[in-house]
Amino acid sequence: KKPGYSRKVKWKKTRKPVYQPIVLFSCFYRREEESTGSCGVPANLVNEEPRTGLRSLKRSKSGKSLTQSLWLNNNVLNDLRDFNQVASQLLEHPENLAWIDLSFNDLTSIDPVLTTFFNLSVLYLHGNSIQHLGEVNKLAVLPRLRSLTLHGNPIEEEKGYRQYVLCTLSRITTFDFSGVTKADRTTAEVWKRMNIKPKKARIKQNTL
Repeated sequence: KKPGYSRKVKWKKTRKPVYQPIVLFSCFYRREEESTGSCGVPANLVNEEPRTGLRSLKRSKSGKSLTQSLWLNNNVLNDLRDFNQVASQLLEHPENLAWIDLSFNDLTSIDPVLTTFFNLSVLYLHGNSIQHLGEVNKLAVLPRLRSLTLHGNPIEEEKGYRQYVLCTLSRITTFDFSGVTKADRTTAEVWKRMNIKPKKARIKQNTL
């Protein structure tokens, strides 16, 4: 090329990210108002007006929200009782939920109710109190789960935390806001072979 001339760079046209309208109930509870008993998803949440997200929230003729995202982060929830009921009352199509944010609550386990949303692709559980790494096994039944967060839970301190999650949930592409690479997969598989013994098939004995 001639001196003084810079090479032309062709920029590829990329689509702008599409943001789903969000039903947002973060900071619904204040910690100073927390009672000594259990604190679940309140049934009267349907009477509250959600905070606005990046896009205006559309509603159906019945008044329910037309969205695939439900955020209940920054509350004091320690169980998910009535979650299905509330989701059905808030959303026109709760079975299409693709993004659930339960970060910064007081959950000590992964409630099985989350495994009933088979279209779930993004699940935020960081900043909770989940104590047993085996809780992650429950999420293996979600075929579309691609993004998961668990950092800020006690399980993060367990040895092999990241490797265990990646070998248990082989479909996820983002974990704790970090992309999952081929090297991560390889490391997880090596860790699995060294630390997790395969279950032996039980041989049924015929009894007379």
